[in-house]
Amino acid sequence: MRALDHLLKAVRSAAVFNPEVQVAPACILWPDRDRQWEAVIPVLQAELPELLILGDYAPENRTGPAIWLRCVIAGVLEPRMDKDVRGLETKDSKDICVNLCESVVPILYLPGVSRQDLRAVESCPERLKPLAELQYRGVIWSQINAKDWTILAWLKSDQGGLGLDVAQDKDARNAMQLALSRLLDEDVSLLKDKRLGKDYFNTLLTGGDPIRDLLQWIDQGDTFKLSRGENEWNAFVEVCKSQLAFNPQSEGVLAGSVRLANHEGPWNSVWERYCEAPRRYPNIPAQIRKSTPPEFDLFTDETSAAGWPQWNDAQEKSLHRELISLAKAPDHQARTKLRELEKLHGGRRTLVWSELGDAPLASALEHLATIAEITKTNLAAGSLDDVATGYYSNGWKADDGVIRALAKVDNAADFEAVSTAIRSVYLPWVEESARYLQKVWENLQSTQIHTKNDCGDEDCILFVDGLRFDCAKRLAAALEEDGFLIETSTRWAALPSVTGTGKPAVAPLGAKSDEVHEERESYSFESMNAYQLRKTIEEGGYQFLDRSFRVHSCSFEVRKTWCEFGDIDHEGHNRGWKLAKHIHDLILEIRDHIAELLAAGWKRVRVVTDHGWLLLPGGLPKIELPSALAENKWGRCASLKIGASTKERLYPWRWNPLLCFALADGVSCFKRGEEYTHGGLSLQECLTLQLTVERGESAQAGASVKFTDVVWRGLRCTVAVDGAFSGLSVDIRGQAGSSLSSVALGVKPLRDNGIASVVVEDEDMNMEGREATIVLIDTHGSLVAQIATVIGGGDR
Repeated sequence: MRALDHLLKAVRSAAVFNPEVQVAPACILWPDRDRQWEAVIPVLQAELPELLILGDYAPENRTGPAIWLRCVIAGVLEPRMDKDVRGLETKDSKDICVNLCESVVPILYLPGVSRQDLRAVESCPERLKPLAELQYRGVIWSQINAKDWTILAWLKSDQGGLGLDVAQDKDARNAMQLALSRLLDEDVSLLKDKRLGKDYFNTLLTGGDPIRDLLQWIDQGDTFKLSRGENEWNAFVEVCKSQLAFNPQSEGVLAGSVRLANHEGPWNSVWERYCEAPRRYPNIPAQIRKSTPPEFDLFTDETSAAGWPQWNDAQEKSLHRELISLAKAPDHQARTKLRELEKLHGGRRTLVWSELGDAPLASALEHLATIAEITKTNLAAGSLDDVATGYYSNGWKADDGVIRALAKVDNAADFEAVSTAIRSVYLPWVEESARYLQKVWENLQSTQIHTKNDCGDEDCILFVDGLRFDCAKRLAAALEEDGFLIETSTRWAALPSVTGTGKPAVAPLGAKSDEVHEERESYSFESMNAYQLRKTIEEGGYQFLDRSFRVHSCSFEVRKTWCEFGDIDHEGHNRGWKLAKHIHDLILEIRDHIAELLAAGWKRVRVVTDHGWLLLPGGLPKIELPSALAENKWGRCASLKIGASTKERLYPWRWNPLLCFALADGVSCFKRGEEYTHGGLSLQECLTLQLTVERGESAQAGASVKFTDVVWRGLRCTVAVDGAFSGLSVDIRGQAGSSLSSVALGVKPLRDNGIASVVVEDEDMNMEGREATIVLIDTHGSLVAQIATVIGGGDR
């Protein structure tokens, strides 16, 4: 119960009487000589319609002089009688009315008046004499010792008060009075075991979170002070003085920012609070930078200088110089240097400045060190299987490290430093492995044999353009994290490693495809156009769903299917190295689409791709191929004119061995400045990872869940299901696999009868009539089942 409720009950209980021997009191008098309660009287009036106040004439506020109060409780101001209410209407205005219920006793609050003022009738001030006789016909709300109730007495007393442990010093009493309105909203049961002193009352007045207030003050400066009332500001100052030995009033914001940066003693808790959510206080780094930091020496590290962004800035500049210097270092020395730099700067990734994006090089260094470690072992030895095994085991992590390192940088200077480091250790490694692969490939053309793809009646083949090996690994990890079961297998891409050649090679074309391609002559490396590919897939008994397909649409059936989604290759050609900053989101989109397919009913999803790609910031090495020799020329491959010869290696086209093409040596490129490209022969371009994805145990258990009814009433949707639905919840989404696309006010668990009701949020969004998906999710948030719907229940 709130302290306010206790107070209301205490005041009203003063009118309790024994009707056997007493008459009802005419009123309750509440004297308050020191006006301690005056600030909260408006709050009490909202709860006590019978509360009247002694003061200047203001009937609309139930306030007036003594004679007016006498007339009100006597009912002589031209009363307007109702059955249960005496209405007293003033003569000055027909719109002002004081209503007193006959069943309650009026309460007269008397600010500035003591009990003794009323008792001495002869010497009673003239303004109070109309009330003097009410002390005999009424009752006074007072302590058991007949003294007037003060705030302190009411809080401490266990006879008519709250019986709390309250400090009695002057500062505590002053803070108590200022915080009284906040105190009345507190739950008394939560106050019983607390010591209520000045710090508690000041904290209560400032909102109950002094550390948050202090951080806001350092962040906002004078704006914070202006947004607070005088009492709140003074309480804030007192709390800071008491708990932090700091006076915001006299010392100022910059002194506070210095204390925060040093975070010694009690300021350490303030610093920890800031580090938990630094983006809530965007101006604090700039405030700290206005002050001169202490002298830093060789022994200064992230522990002793964590609070000073200036130290972090200096470390970033030093790291920038070191990374740039790797441009002239041999690769083995560059690897050693990167590992040393990681030991020196890695700790800065734990600092708040890293979270705020002010340590991009330290963040990238983690992945640069991984590249250095992985590239210590070259892949230029053994058989083709040995090379593939080495890449499958660890080699792909170097490619992943390149992507992750580049994702950390934004400005040109940081990009130059990171790209220099990447080129110093990654380029020699990837160049050497590519040349070795090309050497051992020449006598192993059997790897080009087309393996026919097929799937079960309730399976789906999902084609993702440009899903490189390391991206497929990240996709598999994201799916496993969501509880899906994953099986992987490696596959060499068809040569040349371009979409026109590679996509049909992973499509379920059947034997008929070989007949088509044997007679085809092409210098574009496109075995068939999009129409022919679709037609051939559909003739093989497959449902064809292109990139425009969305699972929440109704135009599909669960059977063996070819589906296309995601286009990493397109993004790579458009963005170059900046693909690294978008790859994470692209992979999550693919993950969500796979989840949608499985939730829609497909038993398993096989993820295939046509090729990988090379990405090198600053551009791949350039190799010359005279245009006079080439019929068509791409970044990494070219078709030669009839009769032309070149020193570059020639390879037969996958779909017609009579047609040969030239591949650039190593990881070089026929075009200058290409950061992203494919078409050649390298592990990154040609060794791909195929995934087979199935629902996990929870999803398998939920596979038996069936929707039995979906009913819309306006924007409220009632869903009924049958089966093993225990622990499942219902959501409505724009995209089934993305919780961020939810349009419901909240996810609702299914009740024991398998029914749940969900309301769509619609604040001027005109949601009614839009297509959406009703999804069932388990306790981990994984999709279990789904069904398409139209919000509001309109025609689909």
